[in-house]
Amino acid sequence: MKFNERFAVHPEDFKSYGTEKIRKEFLVEEVFVKDEIVLTYSLYDRYIVGGAFPVGKKLPLESFDSLKADDFLARREMGIINVGGKGIVKAGSETFEMEYKEALYLGKETLGVSFASADSGQPAKFYLNSAPAHKKFPNKLVTLSDAEVVELGSLEASNARKINKLLVNSIVDTCQLQMGMTELQAGSVWNTMPAHTHNRRMEAYFYFEVPADQAICHFMGQPEETRHIWMKNEQAVLSPSWSIHSAAGTSNYIFIWGMAGENLDYGDMDTFQPKELK
Repeated sequence: MKFNERFAVHPEDFKSYGTEKIRKEFLVEEVFVKDEIVLTYSLYDRYIVGGAFPVGKKLPLESFDSLKADDFLARREMGIINVGGKGIVKAGSETFEMEYKEALYLGKETLGVSFASADSGQPAKFYLNSAPAHKKFPNKLVTLSDAEVVELGSLEASNARKINKLLVNSIVDTCQLQMGMTELQAGSVWNTMPAHTHNRRMEAYFYFEVPADQAICHFMGQPEETRHIWMKNEQAVLSPSWSIHSAAGTSNYIFIWGMAGENLDYGDMDTFQPKELK
């Protein structure tokens, strides 16, 4: 298992950061490594983002020193979305087969979790998000047909998109974790516009299906003084509660959003129109 930690940043300090510092503190460049689990532990709401990429072997989910727990999910819940080939997740006595774009919720105290690919020639890629949990809820597989779907934006504004709410409180019981997937239509590049913040929760974005010769420009910072990070395919970025989280790509793409905090209301946000951003 590969593991690293990220500390919280004050917005006033953030204003002085250059490109290298912003990337070091917020960008998760490496999510998938062959036959490894890679995790980034953020002190924003103790949120963990990472990936499990089983090709030639099964990968057990193990705890690490910072959790001070014998098992990874002893005091945590986890959301998983498969962005690769068919995969298999074992969770205690349960076995879940996950197709591309399907999601799985694992509740607190779930033991014996492992990840495997059904076919090593088309390996699964499990994108992982985890947050502290105070109560145990049942494990649940969520397919795209189960999702709550919202279509927003327009081609004229270059932001026509479909939001698939997967692990949200209208679909599955969670303590604080929420996850979903937004798909941009061909010809559209802007996501999460108008931009917004939500002081009640932090967020993480993971971009995938970005063509090899294309890139994503992710915008963050306070609305009155924004910064940007250029990102490649299958990279993630952490977004503090005080920061906007929006992006434009040089091609259309898909991204997974995950969040945790004190409010499960998806609509809990403070919106800023494009002309208000600086």
